[in-house]
Amino acid sequence: MTLSRRRDLLRGLAAAAIAPLAAPLERAASALPFAGPPPGPGSGPSRAVVAVGRREGICPVPGGAVNEARLTEALGAAVSRAAGESDPVSAFRRLFRPRDVVGIKVNCAAGRGLSSRPEAAFQLGRWLVAAGVPPERIVIWDRFSRELKVCRYTAGSGSGVRVAGTDGDWEAKVREWGPSASRFSRLLVEELTAVINLAVLKDHGLAGVSAGLKNWYGVVHNPNKLHEEGCNPFVPHLAAFPLVREKHRLTVVDGTTGQFHNGPGYAPSWAWPYQGFLASTDAVAADAVAWTVIEEKRKEKGLKTLAAEGREPRSIGAAARLGLGTCDPAKIEAVQV
Repeated sequence: MTLSRRRDLLRGLAAAAIAPLAAPLERAASALPFAGPPPGPGSGPSRAVVAVGRREGICPVPGGAVNEARLTEALGAAVSRAAGESDPVSAFRRLFRPRDVVGIKVNCAAGRGLSSRPEAAFQLGRWLVAAGVPPERIVIWDRFSRELKVCRYTAGSGSGVRVAGTDGDWEAKVREWGPSASRFSRLLVEELTAVINLAVLKDHGLAGVSAGLKNWYGVVHNPNKLHEEGCNPFVPHLAAFPLVREKHRLTVVDGTTGQFHNGPGYAPSWAWPYQGFLASTDAVAADAVAWTVIEEKRKEKGLKTLAAEGREPRSIGAAARLGLGTCDPAKIEAVQV
């Protein structure tokens, strides 16, 4: 199959994948038990763009080594299209300013097999530097340094950007947000002005899907208290909290390896080489497309839908109700790049 033919086929599959989810997404958005911020004003294009960058050979074996050249090509194409630019450096010049302090929030909770790839995070850092953000104003971070180390995040691996774990350095103040209250990472509160959410494409035993929106659980001290009712309404309200919402600039879902069942921990028998990235400035649309990808893989493997298992990710629709983006398939354009 030629490369152009393969891309045409993938484009068709992406469109077909979104259409069947219209009904569950609408159901998910229909009820929100807690008051939240009013929907934000419409901004940007009438359809949310989710760029899908896939390259055969990025990571042929789930959890295995990556081909950095192909990873860079796929990631760069996705980031560029998500920002409406021709290359990733121009994309970051559009999204960030040299005075920003940019956090790249990774997810290392599942260990080396199913976490945000350091090759992707450091490449994002290099593009930020090329776009004018000084390396000392860029930090790759997650909850714990020990988890970052297991996943091969070491300082000096990418153009001088920092690597840091919160490691219990939570602010003293407890902030109420929606249905809960938390202490937030001091790094997020006191230093960062902008964040790239570098999440992972994976199933979650309670929430249904763990992608960009749920990755914000890593910025508060008490994520263990936020899992009742399928993590809804906690996921959308945390993402809508001003400390998070106002600093979020871009979601990138790392699908070099994806997992379609038995998450969120790494379960090799349920993982597969998706070999690509999703990128969008619309946090909800990114997760909606991640949901479609997981559902399609579950269908291929003969598994029930997440709804049939009682794990429909209602938090995605609830996030749309809070004005964080769209989950309406008619308003999402999944673009193969």
